[in-house]
Amino acid sequence: MKFVPLVEHTRGTLAEIVHAGAVAVVNAQGKLLASAGDAHALCFTRSTLKPFQALPLLQGGGIKAFGFTPAQTALLCASHNGEDMHVTQVDDMLRKIGHTYRSLQCGCHVPLRFSYSGQTPPADLHYDERHNNCSGKHTGFLAFCVQHGLGIDNHLAPDHPLQAAIRQQVMRVTGATPSQLVSGIDGCSAPNYAMPLSKLAFAFARLASGERDTELGEHLSMLANAMVQHPEMVSGTGRNDLAFTQAGRGDWITKIGADGVQVIASISRQEAVAIKVISGHMPALYAAAVHTLQQLGWLDASQREQLQPWVYQLLTNARGTKVGEVRCCFKLISA
Repeated sequence: MKFVPLVEHTRGTLAEIVHAGAVAVVNAQGKLLASAGDAHALCFTRSTLKPFQALPLLQGGGIKAFGFTPAQTALLCASHNGEDMHVTQVDDMLRKIGHTYRSLQCGCHVPLRFSYSGQTPPADLHYDERHNNCSGKHTGFLAFCVQHGLGIDNHLAPDHPLQAAIRQQVMRVTGATPSQLVSGIDGCSAPNYAMPLSKLAFAFARLASGERDTELGEHLSMLANAMVQHPEMVSGTGRNDLAFTQAGRGDWITKIGADGVQVIASISRQEAVAIKVISGHMPALYAAAVHTLQQLGWLDASQREQLQPWVYQLLTNARGTKVGEVRCCFKLISA
């Protein structure tokens, strides 16, 4: 089987719900270090792809040309909450490239600060494309088109020069061959790719290497530094990426993707963990991520305590009676 049980919900002594998936641990040389399930299982990358979708803009000197700050560079990689701090930065980025939110083609959704927290949005809430969790990435898309004199009407089309450049850089940083990339359309309407989970982990291990990467070091370093220095831009208040980056104390680069994808990279180790929970259940993903880091020896006592809220354990009913627990049930196998 490509996927193995990672997390289970019990009722009494019986496992009632099982979340299957796979884990790949890879270093910056592309060596598989450990795994659970098939480390090479084909999985959509979703928002974990964002740092690498920004590479063409960085390689063309777009960050300097438009005067994007490190916080704004982090927004290129973000799945943000749509908080005021995010919208203000997106507005400024759009101003710098001579566009408004009406040029964004990411669509609208209720800001994640409400949906992730379970809060009901105010009846008079106004939101637009700037509040979309992918608006930073899409502003980067527009910036590339402006810098290179490309049309923006169809800039999300797979055959547009922007998307062709992104696909090329995705293959370059992941080491994936054209046959290993499976195309799809993401929630924000941009092209997205499935690839072997180990290739995604490899790309993040290279990202964590930063300037030590002999091929893409300058640009990977710029992205990595921005994500570590401004995790509040990458996600937002109460979010997983912010909590994990803070727990990493400057050593971890973390990024989640919709429907059960997470990658965590260690700068000091030049290694990365990629996880896919095939059910797409995000709480199970977070628990599996902490369990993986624990098995790898990445956590000290303080970090375990700091990440404990992301490892939900007891299941209760409407009366508050304990009826079961949630537990991780996998063990990493060294390669």
